[in-house]
Amino acid sequence: MGFFSKIKDAIFGSKAQAATPPADAPAIPMAEAAPAPAPEPVDVEAVLGGMNGAADLNWQSSIVDLMKLLGIDASFENRKALAQELGDADYSGSAEENIALHKAVMKGLAENGGRVPASMLD
Repeated sequence: MGFFSKIKDAIFGSKAQAATPPADAPAIPMAEAAPAPAPEPVDVEAVLGGMNGAADLNWQSSIVDLMKLLGIDASFENRKALAQELGDADYSGSAEENIALHKAVMKGLAENGGRVPASMLD
């Protein structure tokens, strides 16, 4: 499991798991199945803001603090792996790259069903 998946699962949690039917659930033929309603977007800011320790960290703009809040090791190696997952092959850990990485994570969360404030995207 990649670092972005860990971040997404930590934030979306039960919503992501609830969308997958249990393995022992009976199969419903397509003709009988009602279309599934579109899932409600996850309020990323509310979820993160409600976590223990959120008030003590600058998770709104710091990738290191975001990873710490989610219980993910924020070492350079892990941030580099995350950056590579999100398309930055030349990540060196500079302040500018950390800001860009945070925005890339927020953009990825928004693309995967998260509601992210515009201030965290641009």
